[in-house]
Amino acid sequence: MDIVTARQQGRELAVKLGFSETEATLIATIISELARNIVLYAKTGEIVLENSYNGRSNGIIIVSRDAGPGIPDVQRALVGGYSTSGGLGLGLAGVRRMVDEFTIVSDSGKGTTVTAKKWLR
Repeated sequence: MDIVTARQQGRELAVKLGFSETEATLIATIISELARNIVLYAKTGEIVLENSYNGRSNGIIIVSRDAGPGIPDVQRALVGGYSTSGGLGLGLAGVRRMVDEFTIVSDSGKGTTVTAKKWLR
């Protein structure tokens, strides 16, 4: 239920900022992928949505934060096809491809924070 709410809020914010319906759907997909990782690996966490301005255009910042087990090999997790859950392994690699800026910080036993930024063109 929370994933659906986060998707809806992200879509609404994207449209409000001037993103097209297609881009708003892409942003909702990004939120879904990040939220799915929280549920699958950490069980609980949060998705924070922020509007931003980089001096040239508006954008949306999506922060996914959890206190789960962390990612043992971040670089490997960012390669498409890698999965520890038996899935297709497209989550983080796919999110990184869909956004303009992407950072990930993960500490073993302390959790993971992913920050994804998408700028209006």
